[in-house]
Amino acid sequence: MNDRIWTIGRILKWTEGYFAEKGLESPRLDAEVLLSHVLKKQRIYLYVHFDEPLQPEELAAYREMVKKRVMHVPVAYILGEREFMGLTFKVTPDTLIPRPDTEILVQAAIDRLKAMPASDDTALHIADIGTGTGAICLSVLHYLPQATAETVDISPAARAVAEENAEQLGLADRITFHTGDLLAPLAGRTFAAILSNPPYIPEADIGTLAPEVRTKEPHTALSGGADGLDFYRRLAAEAPQMLAPNGFLAFEVGIHQAQDVAALAKANPLIGKIEILPDYAGIDRVVVAWRKE
Repeated sequence: MNDRIWTIGRILKWTEGYFAEKGLESPRLDAEVLLSHVLKKQRIYLYVHFDEPLQPEELAAYREMVKKRVMHVPVAYILGEREFMGLTFKVTPDTLIPRPDTEILVQAAIDRLKAMPASDDTALHIADIGTGTGAICLSVLHYLPQATAETVDISPAARAVAEENAEQLGLADRITFHTGDLLAPLAGRTFAAILSNPPYIPEADIGTLAPEVRTKEPHTALSGGADGLDFYRRLAAEAPQMLAPNGFLAFEVGIHQAQDVAALAKANPLIGKIEILPDYAGIDRVVVAWRKE
């Protein structure tokens, strides 16, 4: 970027080419999202005001973002936030970035919790295991005002991000945060639903992931062991006994894992009905396992 006048249209065209040259997957979208953030405007503003020149401080801020992006820092980490379920969540390199596919898990949980009879004060008490940003449980709480939640993450840094998101969304009084290993901090409690998007990438596949994921997102939030199923084995064995009668487990799963995860859940004698739900691309993405009455 030299000292000539940079309009919105010109800077977007230059950045798109630069990002494409560096091998980024969505160069135009990334350029628009970053510039929208700098200008504090919606993306449509960029098209309506394409001939508007950038101020020196705007250009400087944008230049720093561009430098980070070509180093494969994810856009969400550059901005420090990500939209999920219509809500804005703080994200940091200590947390996995929420993805659209995880909205399938959240919506499935909301729909099934809504259908439950409100028989007592704990009827809609849920757990979120491996909470990260808190996107799953906080979205459920936002759309189900009568629900309460407890969350667990092994990372104190991730827990701190989730707590900040709870405060920002006005949900801190309906959620309890724990730091620990999977279900251990929740011993002795009972839940209407236990939700989780655990690490599920087979360890040997980590090296094939995009640089943004492989080198920037936390390894502990990605690796699910040799076959990707380590955490599901533990959850399927331990979680059903913590469900209320007719409660459910709901897990996000990786490609080609749904049947294996369903089988792990079904092997627990407390589990009855199993549901498998597809994502937006038709890939089996969520496994729901119901506890028997």
